[in-house]
Amino acid sequence: MSLTLAQARAIIDAALDKARADGAQPLAVVVLDAGAHPVATVREDGASLFRFDIAKAKASGALGMGADTRVLAARAASNPVFFQSVVAATGGRLALSPGGVLIRDVEGAVMGAVGISGDTGDCDEACAISGILAAGLFHGDVK
Repeated sequence: MSLTLAQARAIIDAALDKARADGAQPLAVVVLDAGAHPVATVREDGASLFRFDIAKAKASGALGMGADTRVLAARAASNPVFFQSVVAATGGRLALSPGGVLIRDVEGAVMGAVGISGDTGDCDEACAISGILAAGLFHGDVK
């Protein structure tokens, strides 16, 4: 199943709604399809310069490594040389901070990923998950 523009926009809208409700700092949100192609992106007023780049690196890193960036950050803590090599080999397309979350269909197949940057990693990740669920999709191992 392909990730649609309508689904990507629903993810973004719900993620930003959660961010505003939680009083988060301004965010950048990137939704990529399974091939890492951008489906939709947004940068809130006041989001700092690198937020879009970081959000994209979170989403593409999750896709490229097959796991949410929270999981990747934990793995990197015990194997920093490997993950530094991955970041270098991919030209920085991997950010090791929570906020990059795989988007799955009901059968668990990866449809894409959302990356969010602007607040803490925990907040970014919570907004991403909220967006995915609001769009009627799934994340991680959740089915």
